[in-house]
Amino acid sequence: MFNLYQRVSLNCDFLEYQLQKADVATLIDYVSHHSNGEEGSILEIFSATGESIAVVIVPISAIQPLRNDQILSVRRLAEVS
Repeated sequence: MFNLYQRVSLNCDFLEYQLQKADVATLIDYVSHHSNGEEGSILEIFSATGESIAVVIVPISAIQPLRNDQILSVRRLAEVS
């Protein structure tokens, strides 16, 4: 389980949100699945300058913790393919 307000990265794309694998987000809450399916995670997405740009819900299995051997990079939000 992840800690609330922990920064995480996505391990798959979410084109409906214009998010890509390896994008960084902050876990802000959990949500139960309405029919006992996989629990969801509520993520807040920030711009490179720290401005909140989206809040999305993705399955817990779609996030992973950040590691010390990773570095952050930036991309334009419109560049999602």
